[in-house]
Parts: sequence; structure tokens; C-alpha cells
Amino acid sequence: MTVLNLLTRAIMMSTPLLLGALAEVYAERTGMMICAIEGIFLIGAWGGFVGTYISGSMVLGLLAAVALGGLMALLYAFVTVTLKQQQVVTGTALNILAGGICAFFQRVLFGVPTTPLQIATLPRIAVPLLSAIPVVGPIFFQQNILTYLAYLLIPVSVFVLYKTSLGLTIRSTGENPMAVDVAGINVNRVRFLMVLVAGCIGGLAGAFYTVGYLGMFTTNIIGGRGWIAFAICFLGNWTPMGAVLGTLAFGLADAVSIYFRTGATAVPTELIIALPYILTIALTVFRSNFQVPAKLGIPYSKES
Repeated sequence: MTVLNLLTRAIMMSTPLLLGALAEVYAERTGMMICAIEGIFLIGAWGGFVGTYISGSMVLGLLAAVALGGLMALLYAFVTVTLKQQQVVTGTALNILAGGICAFFQRVLFGVPTTPLQIATLPRIAVPLLSAIPVVGPIFFQQNILTYLAYLLIPVSVFVLYKTSLGLTIRSTGENPMAVDVAGINVNRVRFLMVLVAGCIGGLAGAFYTVGYLGMFTTNIIGGRGWIAFAICFLGNWTPMGAVLGTLAFGLADAVSIYFRTGATAVPTELIIALPYILTIALTVFRSNFQVPAKLGIPYSKES
């Protein structure tokens, strides 16, 4: 039973990482690294919490998370695509800005409550018939709506990226933007739009931690998991299926760390908390073959 619960939690905890990694895949295939992903996760988590707490509706909370994630991505896209500023520096600055915004407005709206503010979390939905399958049913088909949405995005992403003209444009923009430009497609518009899409998905991923899991907000709620999603995109070689394999591994590591933290163990708590991050470093070090998009991180200017 413990193993079953652990695997069920692993699938659940992989949800935001999968959403974030898929968001990165879409953006980075066009040459845009979303280095503000940690801040997008955080502001999405805050928007989901505040929207749900004030309105009493989890749907409105999730929409608020998507909107705020999109706004953060809009700012990032304006600076990096339109103004052609350095992506890593801009992303780092926006991550810091997001932390300050969330802390400030949390204090403005709610002061310093004596007890943590709570909201209801998304219920688990048992899929008829499928949830009754032994072992597999409880693990995969008794999850919340965000988990189902995240895994539904896998075949959708594969189809869009590899079976449609839009996907060809996205992939070509990161590999050979000049050819895309010659074909009459606005390269920077494609990049701008994909950054916005990634921001909206990232905001939804952040909302998982408040609306889908904990039911509360703290300024350190993301705890570097946005960067883990960023790393998963790299480790998965910028493919949806690679992102799936990475998120399952990290989701299991996250679930194991939570399991040990809630039970008696002789292993130091700090080491347990660090498990997902140790895994990130280890996989990055031992991965030797990266199929990096040729123009990743390089601004595009149309030659005169």
C-alpha cells in the first residue's frame, strides 16, 4: 500500500513539472529560453491562491494564475524579443521582481494573519471504469483535473510540434530563423506568442501548488521547482516525450522526499529535501548528448 501511495503521489507531484517543462519546450523550440520560469511559477501560485480565496471559486483562481503568468511572460517577451535584451539576465531580474510583488501584495491584501490562510484544493476525480483497474487505476485515474490536463497535453504537444505546419514553424524558428523569415513569417512574432503561451501554462503550473495541492501560499512555496522544470526541458532534449520521462523521475523524487519528511527516519531532513535537486545535478552531469536548438537564446534581427 505504501508503494501504491508513493506512485500515486509521484504522478501528482509531476504535474507542475510536466506543465512547466512542456511550456519550456514550446518556447525554447523557437529559440527563447524562459529564464523567468521560477517567477512565473511563483506569481501563478499566488494568483491561484488569491483568486480562489477572494472569489471562492477555484476556476477563477486558476484563470487568475493563467492571466498573471501570461502578464509576466508578456513583460519577459517585450524585454527579450522586442528590445532584444539578454534572456538569462532578464529572467533573473523578473524572478526577483515576482518574489517582491507577491510578498508585497500578500501583505497589502491580508496583513499578517495569526494563522495561515487556507483555501479548498481541487478534488480528486475518479475516471469511471478506468479508476477500478487494479494498481493502475488508483495511480493514474484518481487524480485532480490539473494532472489529467497535464498528461492530456502530451499527445497534443506531439501532434502540434511534429504533425502540423505550426509545429514546423515553431521548430524552424529555433533552428533556422532566417529561412522562416524568407518564407514570409515574422520570426519575432512567433517567438513572442510562444513565450506568452509558455507563460500561461507556467502560471497554471504554479497554481498547482496552491490550488491543487497545499491550499495555502508562502513566498517560498515554489522552492526552485521552476528551475527543475527548466532543467527537464534540457534533459529531455526539447521533446514532449523526453519531458514526460524527466517529470516522472523528478515527481518520484519529490514524492519520496515528502514521504520521508512526514515519517520517522534517520536520514537528515536537509538531505531528503535536496533529493530532487541532487537528481537534477546528477542527470545534467551524466547527460552527454544535447540536441540544442541552433539559435537558442540568440535574438533575431532581420537583415537589411
